Amino acid sequence: MSMPERLEGRDLSAAPVVNRLVTSYTPNTARMAYRPRSLRHEYELYLEREIEEYKESVPRSVLLGIGDEAVASLGKQQQLALTELVLCDEVDRIISTRLRVPSYSAWRRRRLKSLKEFSRPERWGLRPDGALARTVGHEGHVLVAGADEGTALYLAANGCAVTALDNTGDILERVMNAAVEVGIAGRVRGLMTDLATWAPDMPLNAVVCAAAAFTGLTLAERTRAISLLQQATTAGGIHLVDIGADGRRPVTVEELSARYIGWQISVERDVSSVETFLARKAVA
Repeated sequence: MSMPERLEGRDLSAAPVVNRLVTSYTPNTARMAYRPRSLRHEYELYLEREIEEYKESVPRSVLLGIGDEAVASLGKQQQLALTELVLCDEVDRIISTRLRVPSYSAWRRRRLKSLKEFSRPERWGLRPDGALARTVGHEGHVLVAGADEGTALYLAANGCAVTALDNTGDILERVMNAAVEVGIAGRVRGLMTDLATWAPDMPLNAVVCAAAAFTGLTLAERTRAISLLQQATTAGGIHLVDIGADGRRPVTVEELSARYIGWQISVERDVSSVETFLARKAVA
């Protein structure tokens, strides 16, 4: 069978679509272990995306020509079998050479430089001396409820696996689009739901709740949500709850203090009079 005939049955499109990143996980998917992708994995995804975008941008005749070139190239080598997989890999190699895709080592150097900039709290409109930057570690899994773009991306850029929770699709899409733009989408997952109905599907090292995360929840729903988050939090883990400014508080300091008995708690007020409730789980 000729290369053009082989290519006839192959789907040469399929660049990832940003909207697919905003997902509602099914129970089975949600319980799967979730860890940040390694730099090597990120590079492989980058390489695949560059190749697929090229395939989508050129006429079919160009792809068939590359296929013929791949057949000729492999014909000069001592191949035991000219399988479709070998052929497709050679097509991708030719395309990556034409695109002058950087090697892993060169890409990694640039990537680490970018991540250093993205890891700065100021890059995301956060204060370097704020509670988030001071107390949340740069590893493990963090829940960001009432998805905030700056918070979620700052934590992801610093090495955390982030679950962004919000019941508004537009907000989640903005978070995920921004994550794609700076190359850290592999560290963020978006769930379109709220604390009233969601339950943690893995251990949490930290929980960051915007005031909006509790808006509209009844006392019983808030109590259940906080209890589930506490149970899922590892020893020494941190909870940060933005309780808003005076007069705009969906949850109060008094209510939170009553729920966090046995935790080390404190309250901070920033320059705009917004209070943040901090709680650290005791280490057994």
